[in-house]
Amino acid sequence: MKQKLVAISLFGILFFQGLFSAYSQQWGNYTLIAVQNQTSAKLIDTASATYHSWTLSGSTGYSAYMMPGGKLIRSLTAQNNTFMGGGMTGRLQMVDWNGTVLWDYTYSNSSYNLHHDFCPLPNGNILAIAYEAKTAAEVTTAGCNNSHVMWPDKIVEFQPTGTNSATIVWEWHAWDHLVQDYDASKNNYGVVADHPELLDINYNNTSIVKDWMHMNGIDYNPILDQIAFSCHNLDQIFVIDHSTTTAEAASHSGGLSGKGGDILYRWGDPAHYDAPGTAILNVVHDAHWIPEGYPNAGYLVGFNNNGVSQNQSSVDLVSPPLNGFNYDWTPGSAFSPSSYTLRQTCNGHSNNMGNSEQFPNGNMMVCIAQSGTVYEINSAGTQLWTYTANGTIPQAHRYTSCFVSQDAPAIPTITQNGNTLSSSAGSTYQWYQNGVLIPGATEASYTPTESGYYMVRITDDGDCYKRYSEYFNFSISIGVDTPESQVLTTVFPNPSNGKVYINNIGLNGESFNVEVFDPVGRSILTAANSKEIDLSGYGNGIYLLAIAEQGKSTVYKRIMIIK
Repeated sequence: MKQKLVAISLFGILFFQGLFSAYSQQWGNYTLIAVQNQTSAKLIDTASATYHSWTLSGSTGYSAYMMPGGKLIRSLTAQNNTFMGGGMTGRLQMVDWNGTVLWDYTYSNSSYNLHHDFCPLPNGNILAIAYEAKTAAEVTTAGCNNSHVMWPDKIVEFQPTGTNSATIVWEWHAWDHLVQDYDASKNNYGVVADHPELLDINYNNTSIVKDWMHMNGIDYNPILDQIAFSCHNLDQIFVIDHSTTTAEAASHSGGLSGKGGDILYRWGDPAHYDAPGTAILNVVHDAHWIPEGYPNAGYLVGFNNNGVSQNQSSVDLVSPPLNGFNYDWTPGSAFSPSSYTLRQTCNGHSNNMGNSEQFPNGNMMVCIAQSGTVYEINSAGTQLWTYTANGTIPQAHRYTSCFVSQDAPAIPTITQNGNTLSSSAGSTYQWYQNGVLIPGATEASYTPTESGYYMVRITDDGDCYKRYSEYFNFSISIGVDTPESQVLTTVFPNPSNGKVYINNIGLNGESFNVEVFDPVGRSILTAANSKEIDLSGYGNGIYLLAIAEQGKSTVYKRIMIIK
């Protein structure tokens, strides 16, 4: 009997050790579950026990997220929507930890309607997807080969005000970025293959299609100040510039990218812009970036609903060809890469909806929407945890306990004193120039040696939050701490379309050499005694010019090439 009890005890110890080990491999603390068309939401822990729940007024439409300090924000279906279709919402609602409604806002009428996803921003604003109605006459004038009503997508940034209103502080409209090769007498006429930055209005656009794009996922990158979104009907992930004004977003210039609201990058099916290559995405949801500090940081990710087959979904990860605030593209080709960089085959299939999240320890959480199944795997693909709800979960999201329980620090601000930039208070600091981390620049103040766009990241005392400032447009000025050679030397125009000129009065009649390094640090050009450098044969990106005058220190200048 005693031996049997010992055996049982050993079994119990081993069982609980194994159970603890499995849970200890998981990342984070709580998963947000908001079943579509239900009036409740909950946070469950890594053992699937309910940590906190809300009983809500109105049914969840599509997305739900936690905001700092225990606030829940979700989409709902507005009453009397005139737009009808899958993923239609029209309304956003924010509640506190106790379920008290803090903000309830409707954006739905006969001209526009919220649908599918939205994205809470670090500054408290909200990016949201909406349809906007275009008449058959407007569609024909735009160069469409079918006369019919269309619902192209737009992105709206709301600043909540009061309890049921909002100020629109920024907008982007797909309708401002079209191309067509059907009718030269109509608007937007051009060669589709020459304009991947625009949307071909006639691709897969038939007389019965209103919902031409069907945008369904949206994310924000604070380091680049860019937006990613996915489109079900276009089978692609897109990236646009958020640093523009609304007027610039309607144009083809301006912003950190220099391209206004044009598409900076697109991936998934190159046929949509008449480029060669293979279609990889087959119905896609949940476009997002992997955050800084995580494995594969900077990759773009999509939930590829029919990625492996019509019965098997996948999570596809793509390493985009980023150069500064732009992306490399060779005319006549598709945006690289030609296929996914990494793929995780899902444990199931969702015909639509679904999402994934990548974690800093290399784990991944996957939501198979239609089956209501959420699971976490480690980097080896071993399943660590699973949960199944009674109903459809369009998306699931994981949070740490500190994110749920405490408020975020203020967004940092940058001030300038002479040639020194200083951040508002934080626990740690990291500076960036033109979207690139500056190694070693980890103090509260930083003194740039060249003009450019600078940003600082801070963390709070508990290292729970990363907060990023807006970009600061810094111009070098003469000061006692500035080397004379650095002040006297300028390179212009910057940004440039390829041809740049060196101006330094000290170089007149003096011998000097110029060496140019490409965005990945390779030496691509050398010139002696030349103040004109032609880089028009090279791609977009940030290049480094090393200007060496005999007997003086080398001057380094970064230039941005945008074509």
